[in-house]
Amino acid sequence: MAPSTLQEVLDASGSTVELLRSSQIGAYVYPVVAPEFHNWRSEQKAWRDTAVLYDQSHHMDNLFIRGKDALKLISDTAINSTRTFPVNKAKQYVPTTPAGHVIGDGILFHQEEDEYVYVGRAPAANWLLFHGETGGYDVDIEVDRRSPSRPMGKPVVRTYWRFQIQGPNAWQIIEKLNGGPLEQLKFFTMDVMNVAGARVRTLRHGMAGAPGLEIWGPYESYDRVRDTILEVGAEFGIVPVGARAYPSNTLESGWIPSPLPAIYTGDGLADYRAWLGADSYEATNALAGSFVSENIEDYYLTPWALGYGSFVKFDHDFIGRDALEAMDPAAQRRKVTLAWNAEDMTKIFASLFDTEGPDYKYFDLPLANYGSSNYDAVVDADGRTVGLSMFTGYSYNERKALSLATVDPNVPEGTELRVVWGEPGGGSRKTTVEPHQQLEVRAVVSPVPYSEVARQDYHGGWRTAYAKG
Repeated sequence: MAPSTLQEVLDASGSTVELLRSSQIGAYVYPVVAPEFHNWRSEQKAWRDTAVLYDQSHHMDNLFIRGKDALKLISDTAINSTRTFPVNKAKQYVPTTPAGHVIGDGILFHQEEDEYVYVGRAPAANWLLFHGETGGYDVDIEVDRRSPSRPMGKPVVRTYWRFQIQGPNAWQIIEKLNGGPLEQLKFFTMDVMNVAGARVRTLRHGMAGAPGLEIWGPYESYDRVRDTILEVGAEFGIVPVGARAYPSNTLESGWIPSPLPAIYTGDGLADYRAWLGADSYEATNALAGSFVSENIEDYYLTPWALGYGSFVKFDHDFIGRDALEAMDPAAQRRKVTLAWNAEDMTKIFASLFDTEGPDYKYFDLPLANYGSSNYDAVVDADGRTVGLSMFTGYSYNERKALSLATVDPNVPEGTELRVVWGEPGGGSRKTTVEPHQQLEVRAVVSPVPYSEVARQDYHGGWRTAYAKG
């Protein structure tokens, strides 16, 4: 009989690491949205120079959490404080395991009294759903999963469309859409505005380093709203961003999207693994990169390693609190940007045209990840692993290959390290991997966010090292 739960899948595999490193799920897809509307270089440039329309309607799960215990469910599972979480505010949600390792993250919107919406990737959504169903909470949870990665021509419908208007000219576009001035509220504050003759919900955001808004509404008005935004924004240079460029914006702004959810071991998580299906994200997740350990726990990360240390608040009881209280924050790895060496990058691309030399792992542009969770070893001059490179690509704005990484606390900014690019032994059996040789690429430890604009203007932003919980 075929496995029906994650635990059965793990039991049958013999090795969790080998199971995930051999996943046949294929490339992680940002679905439905066209890959490019102009070209990915112009689209990247527009979020720095003019304005962009990000379409976030399809690649994230939505959970609609309602009931008198909704906030208790959130508080019991989040490292963040919920002591202050009024209606019309949003908050990043970061849950950890009993051992204090990160499961995932997403955004919680407090839309109405006793009503919250989680928007984000599957690991944190699954954790909320499991505890909501099994923890005795008086809540009702409606699930709206991300759109299919490969709909194969079949129609796709979501509960909401979700857009962001971002960039230096964003606020001019927003006020013209609204038909008048709109107050620039505090970061992660919600409100309403007028778009295409309708009142839509808004979230004050700043994804591209300048004041902007995330807006959402019923999916049936998708075309009308999108067309209106692009028409109104044309005089301000707005550019729609396709699925190819969209995820690469985090290279400049500094959020690591998909650490491996730390749920594959631990007796305290046995019920959760038995609840997760054999077709769940956790069971099919593709683990990629040069860092290989037989112990799956070597891939687990603390909140500090991902830049969430400031979120940890011990003003409430939550899963993982005891473990986190026992950790020394100063001893944890920290989040950085790695700026890859141009000469070494040239070697990677030159190998595509060299019929006699080594074949290096293909570096796709603008996003080079070839798994759902990416872990490349970062080594020092003595060959010791001092960190993990976890999200890799190219910024046309910076003219650099960049990766978001977590490194040992004693590695100072400005240090030249090496990222081991490519998998050992010629590559794993993943469908995204071709036969290749590894190459050590020089990389300089740099600030996060890497973009100077983002560092200066992102105060309080959820993607930065300065974000508050």
